[in-house]
Amino acid sequence: MELERSQDSRPKTIRNLRIAIVSAAVVFGLLALFETNRQPRTDDAEVLANFIGIAPQVEGPIIRLSVRDNQFVKKGELLFEIDDRPFRYALERAQSEQAALEGQISDDRRTIAAQQSAVFVAEANHKSAEADLLHWQAMVEGATADVANAEQGVNRSKAEWAYADNNLHRIEPLLAKKFVTVDQVDQAKTLETAKAEALKQAGSEWESSKARLRSTLAQLHRASALIEQSKAQVEQAGHAVTTLEPLTTQRGARMSSVETAQYDLGNCKVYAPFDALVTNLTISEGAYVHKGEQIFTLIDARTWWAVGNFRETQLKRIEPGMRADVYLMSRPNTRFSAVVDSVGFGVTPDADLIGRLGPGLPDVQRTLNWVHLASRYPVRVRVKDPPPDLFRVGESAVVIVRGR
Repeated sequence: MELERSQDSRPKTIRNLRIAIVSAAVVFGLLALFETNRQPRTDDAEVLANFIGIAPQVEGPIIRLSVRDNQFVKKGELLFEIDDRPFRYALERAQSEQAALEGQISDDRRTIAAQQSAVFVAEANHKSAEADLLHWQAMVEGATADVANAEQGVNRSKAEWAYADNNLHRIEPLLAKKFVTVDQVDQAKTLETAKAEALKQAGSEWESSKARLRSTLAQLHRASALIEQSKAQVEQAGHAVTTLEPLTTQRGARMSSVETAQYDLGNCKVYAPFDALVTNLTISEGAYVHKGEQIFTLIDARTWWAVGNFRETQLKRIEPGMRADVYLMSRPNTRFSAVVDSVGFGVTPDADLIGRLGPGLPDVQRTLNWVHLASRYPVRVRVKDPPPDLFRVGESAVVIVRGR
């Protein structure tokens, strides 16, 4: 009887154990589902970082290569150096041309000062000639008045001589008839002689004044000619004055040439722009590099991200600023603190759902899908204080969003 009871209780025990296992599995599954919904996680994540291609801004042979592949470099460390001799020569030539231009400007400035002085002298001569002209115009007016006065004196003397001569000829016949005395005749002769001498003197004075007038007119004409000459000299001196504008307009180009040469010379040495990891380095010293041609890559070691693809049903529980944990596949037991940086807003549409998009009407195929998979959107998680020697671009990772 005991054996039969033991045989009957064994299936019950097995059944109860199965029910307990299934119940526990369901409970743990529900707990896992609840925890996954409360704290979204994904193992579909990769480690990313910013990286740039290092390309020289000048070309030439590399004379010093200070880094090696996969080396960590600090900001400001020398990466490589290009032979700078052609650029030093170009800078010296540009500086020499700039100095020559400044010297030419200085020389022309002195020449222009001399030309302006010549203009001032010509203007002073012109003003002096104008003053001389005014002086000789006044002298001509005075000489003309003297000539008129002398002519009036001649006419007056002529009238007085004519009166004395007529009086002499009138009384001389009367002397024989004793109507006048000898003294009266002598006085008339003396008066006629004096008037004749006065007339001669007045004529001489008239001729002298006319000669002075002619001389003054000649001086006036000479002063007029000097006026015209000085005016022409002023115009000529003014036209001879040059300007510095053709030279000063070249200053910008010469300065630009110097600055360009200095810029090229400064770019012969290339330094790390930030803390970085050197990768894809395949050149050595002596290699000739060209401007703008990438020679290796720098990975920005300051900031690392883990980009995880989360289902669209989980995005409502993920917001920027939430705490997150990152686990690397190479170090699954090491937790790295992180923070949600951003949530993606778009992925490439699935052609099986909406068809192919293009010109015209959408091309939608008739399909029947019993299971609709949720789309996944990238969530960028920034790692806090990342050690640069542990993270690698493209490394697999697990991201768990812990919320706020």
